[in-house]
Amino acid sequence: MKRLFSLALVALMTPMMALAQSATMYRTPYCGCCLGHADYLRSLGFEVDIVELQPEALAAMKAGHAIPAAQQGCHTLMVEGYVVEGHVPVEAINKLLEERPDIVGISLPGMPIGSPGMGGQKAEPFKVMVIGEDDEIFAII
Repeated sequence: MKRLFSLALVALMTPMMALAQSATMYRTPYCGCCLGHADYLRSLGFEVDIVELQPEALAAMKAGHAIPAAQQGCHTLMVEGYVVEGHVPVEAINKLLEERPDIVGISLPGMPIGSPGMGGQKAEPFKVMVIGEDDEIFAII
């Protein structure tokens, strides 16, 4: 009976464990709002590892991924080979992972008020952009 209960418990837990998505956030130690974005993602089932880099190293990483200056945020998230730049809402990240387009990644340029981790009241929909494409919108949230 215990074995049957254990098997049933494992069967129920497997889908929940499959939902956990691993990500690595690269940030400088001087920016606190990045931690707010990490907490937001964790509250939605992501496992977020944080790597702190000095500003020059973070800038070099962004350049290595060809993230244009106009599309850069305060932190860079790596999820399943994609770059997620800035305070991108989870809806856009999930869309990226479901659709798996042939792109470098997505960005919510700047640090918009009301975006996840930034606080404040959202004033207008967020335009999540395709990295490297000047005007290509990936999602409006």
